[in-house]
Amino acid sequence: MKNPFKKGLERLKRENGKMAIFCDMGSGQIDRIAKLDYENIIICDHHQPMKEVEKDSRIIEINAHLCGINGSFEASGSTITFAVARNLDEKNLDLLPLAITGAIGDKQHLGGFKGYNKELFELGLKTNFIEEKREWFSSRNKINEDLYYSIEPYYRGLSGRKDEIGKYLKKLGISDCIFDKLDDKKKIVLKSSLILQLIKNECDPKVIDNILAPKYFSQSLGYNLDDFAELLDACGKSGEKGIGLLIALGNKNLIEKAEGIRKKFKQRILDGLIKLEKSENIFELDALQYFFADDPSLGGIIGGIAINYFLRNDKPILSLTEMDDELHISARGNHLLVEKGLDLGLAMKEGARIVGGIGGGHNIAAGATIPKKEKDIFLQKVDEIVKEQLI
Repeated sequence: MKNPFKKGLERLKRENGKMAIFCDMGSGQIDRIAKLDYENIIICDHHQPMKEVEKDSRIIEINAHLCGINGSFEASGSTITFAVARNLDEKNLDLLPLAITGAIGDKQHLGGFKGYNKELFELGLKTNFIEEKREWFSSRNKINEDLYYSIEPYYRGLSGRKDEIGKYLKKLGISDCIFDKLDDKKKIVLKSSLILQLIKNECDPKVIDNILAPKYFSQSLGYNLDDFAELLDACGKSGEKGIGLLIALGNKNLIEKAEGIRKKFKQRILDGLIKLEKSENIFELDALQYFFADDPSLGGIIGGIAINYFLRNDKPILSLTEMDDELHISARGNHLLVEKGLDLGLAMKEGARIVGGIGGGHNIAAGATIPKKEKDIFLQKVDEIVKEQLI
């Protein structure tokens, strides 16, 4: 289920099971979950928990924040769930690459792993479940294709533009081949030119540092973990969760199909990013910027990339998607704004509460669902809250 809200909870009620386990969700909606007529409910989460909630003996809530761990930066839903799995059976240690993959998918590796994630990452290196590699371009694809589908990093003016990439490589005197086949001099020329491109577009320095940082490879998965996180995300957000699950469980026969899904998924993101490069598609309030997205599952991704690579980085960004009589909102900030006091989880929760919706999340990334007719009131309230936070 996408989230434990109206439709998801209604489905669980109809299933009439005895035990429900919520992973990477649930703490912010524990009051609604408590209404389920289940004998046992387990929540493994890293989102901000509700502060005032009645205790329910049927519910076990395992949340990073309740354990003194910062769930925004130091633990993900996957690493918290891994902690449970490992306590059930030490043999589940081999799930460690998947746990770290989830943390990377949540961007918790930017600036280096911290807290509980760091503890698990170091354990992965020590036990050889993870190895460090210097890798920028894919060893599978030619440079032209890698640049075309590159969304993180997003090269404004190049990503999603075949003709421009061809001109760019020709100007650098670089042929369209697999990166590893270039001589060392041309590798340096290409890397330096791409970094310069990001700097010119005022890309977040921490994001550039991450591009230059080592990548982490899993022999069992056959991927570096950044790449694998993206592959699973593409399957999940393309309505192919079963394929993503089977690949995570080790099914190599579905890799080719998953890669095809990824290309289509990234093309949709590229279309959204290129659209956002046009100023008329971005709307600004005093403390916020926002845009309209066709797909709620892509809005947060597109907004998060845009704020890191080419839009203003001094204001958080919201994506808005209309679905029937609801408005789905995804909000993204950056580390600089969080250091200044930004808490999008709180802003989304309070803004949604005022208009009869639901919201919450992390300080750097959050979401809400509200009645569509309350859009202006919601935006005004969230703008006020964020403005106060950033004073």
